[in-house]
Amino acid sequence: MHRKKVMLHGDTRDAAPPGQRRKSGKRHVTHMTFRRLSRIAISACCIFSVMAFGHPGTLSAKAEDADLLDSLPGPAESAAGNYLAAVVAGAARDTRAAALYFREALRDDPNNPELLERAFVALLANGDMQEAFSAARQLLKRDSSNGLARLALGVEAIKARRYVTARKYLGSGGRGRAADLTATLLTAWSWVGSGDLRRALDTVERLKGETSYNVFRDYHAGLIAAVGGNRREAENRLKAAYDVERTTLRVVDAYGRLLSVRGETEEARRVYEAFDRLLPRNPIVQDALKRLDAGQTLPALIANTQEGAAEVLYGLGAAGNSQGDEIAALIYLRLATFLAPKHELAIVTLGDMLERLKQYSSAIEVFDTMPADSPLRSSIDIQIAISLELMGEKDKAQKHLEEMIEANPGDVEALIALGNLLRSRKEFAEAAKIYTRAVEAIGTPDQSRWTLFYFRGIAYERSKEWPKAEADFKKALELAPESVGSDRALVLNYLGYSWVDRHMNLEEAFEMLKRAVELRPRDGYIVDSLGWAYYRLGRYDDAVRELERAIELRPADPTINDHLGDAYWRTGRKLEAKFQWNHARDLGPEPEDLPKILEKIEKGLPDEDKPAAAEAVEKPQNGG
Repeated sequence: MHRKKVMLHGDTRDAAPPGQRRKSGKRHVTHMTFRRLSRIAISACCIFSVMAFGHPGTLSAKAEDADLLDSLPGPAESAAGNYLAAVVAGAARDTRAAALYFREALRDDPNNPELLERAFVALLANGDMQEAFSAARQLLKRDSSNGLARLALGVEAIKARRYVTARKYLGSGGRGRAADLTATLLTAWSWVGSGDLRRALDTVERLKGETSYNVFRDYHAGLIAAVGGNRREAENRLKAAYDVERTTLRVVDAYGRLLSVRGETEEARRVYEAFDRLLPRNPIVQDALKRLDAGQTLPALIANTQEGAAEVLYGLGAAGNSQGDEIAALIYLRLATFLAPKHELAIVTLGDMLERLKQYSSAIEVFDTMPADSPLRSSIDIQIAISLELMGEKDKAQKHLEEMIEANPGDVEALIALGNLLRSRKEFAEAAKIYTRAVEAIGTPDQSRWTLFYFRGIAYERSKEWPKAEADFKKALELAPESVGSDRALVLNYLGYSWVDRHMNLEEAFEMLKRAVELRPRDGYIVDSLGWAYYRLGRYDDAVRELERAIELRPADPTINDHLGDAYWRTGRKLEAKFQWNHARDLGPEPEDLPKILEKIEKGLPDEDKPAAAEAVEKPQNGG
């Protein structure tokens, strides 16, 4: 029988149909991502000139370091030992441990420039800003052209409203900084702080020569013009950005807010509604529409120079995050939240990154900085519960969600999150009850709610309530739009396999499974379902063909190897069958499957008549 491994986050990619093991996925929050900016940003700041974390001087230990050291191997007796530990932590992207070990190393060798630079990057990535700034000053005494140190101190100066000093740091370094996206935009925002709007806009206009600059240039020129009081220029530039990037939340929000400030409420509403049709139920968009409907004027997205500079760093950090440039992204996001501690999307992106790097405690610390009145606060509270669950604090995670639901019984997202959490723990009956509360709370479901019925269907199926599960899978297919075909394949797969396994609706089931494979031809789990369906119907040659393809896609999955062994045995390839079963055994199957595999290795499969149901499905003439 197929196995399933359910997931916590609610990503449809993880809810495998009967039988497949899947690695857990992550839900994604909509961030602003400008194409190819990660490469540009990183080359501009030379962040990776110091690999596995960059270098600081005599730095003080932080109070929480004692607790961290208790959970890590203790500091070495030499600077070299601590240095090696820091490098290992850096390679693992454990910023907190790297910063701690570098501090320890510097106590023994405070004048080592290599150590100083690496510790500087580690501190910056970990958000230890004052220590990082101190290290940056020491670095510039040794190397006045260090681009990252200059960027950090330029940001520190912007925060302190020392704009002339900021431009001094950002405009030097011998790298032709006029072509440097980061320095150019931050310099432009510093001119806004100095009250020179024309100089600020002229500085932004230097961003030429790269087509990927265009949207970023217009977006920030529009924000700068709005803060500087030139509303006509602001609208022209933000509209130009919006016309190109209508699916980018940050651009949509900036333009919608500007229209609201100008009194163009209906046009602002149309901008948000268009985005909502593409990506429904975004909390920021929903909040904006609610306030517009209440007759409120939306405040401008950016209110001052510090927030504008933070927006530059957030955009680059989000781009780096999407491209996998983790340390660069962490540094940009840390600098962004230093300038604007309440920058909502920077908080979300930074916390999400830390969670993905398994730094759950640090992620929760960042998430908790989200303002209580933010429309994203509920989503962040759900994410805190997920982080607690992932770090092993299961009782706290469940209590956190239950308290959210108690405070707001109609909170559909919190209900779904709790259902996902219970399902990840294989508490399927309880999960189904929670999902039912979510279904009742939403009333008439729209297309975007198809996953709720899919997840409840899984919970019912695992609770052996097949009629209810079947109804939910059918509802999920009814709701799921064709535009989500790749994810829709999972429902086709689950329902189609379940029907075959029960010898029900065989022709329709096979059509479903074939369609699922068409939609996700590289998904080894779905190909395995089709192969196993052939096997259950006694069509062993067809089963071998599909299962061999599934093995090519997922060679390390014990279930698929086990299935292929069964198919080989039935086609007379008994030596190959035992090889596959031995391989399945060695890959760590589920505990309930291991005894069956061991018995097959020892005795093979018993003789079996070809299932009568095999004749119920017409065999394709072309073998497919």
